[in-house]
Amino acid sequence: MNDTYQKLLIEVKEIVGSIELSKDEKLKNICVLLNEKISYYDWVGFYFAVPEEKVLHLGPYSGPVTDHTVIPFGKGICGQVAVSNETFLVDDVTAQDNYIACSITVKSEIVVPLFVNGVNIGQIDIDSNTIKAFNSVDQMFLEAVNIEVAKLFN
Repeated sequence: MNDTYQKLLIEVKEIVGSIELSKDEKLKNICVLLNEKISYYDWVGFYFAVPEEKVLHLGPYSGPVTDHTVIPFGKGICGQVAVSNETFLVDDVTAQDNYIACSITVKSEIVVPLFVNGVNIGQIDIDSNTIKAFNSVDQMFLEAVNIEVAKLFN
């Protein structure tokens, strides 16, 4: 990970460790931080699983308003990650048959599962208006972010 990501990870740790903020405020602040500090992170949000209903519910986010507040397991990139438990990096959303279009401006997406005690409780979802925006460094960084975020649920 480069210096920018290392510094952002330190900021994420500080947000997670804050005693003044609620869990939702911490999640929102993390979304805003990533959305503002990484130029190609155009929408950053968390979705949380409701396993008994087999859906994801939108949690805190930063970026344009989305109509996708509930996503069925298996539907779209987020829904697929809820089932696969694996990071999904999409270079070009138009090449995905099972993509749920959030905005015509979105060109690529990365979704990283959020594990707490070995259980996938949700995910961080990042949309970019740049094609092929994400790479393995973004994946490593977001996986590290989710390790910190998981501490909010223990």
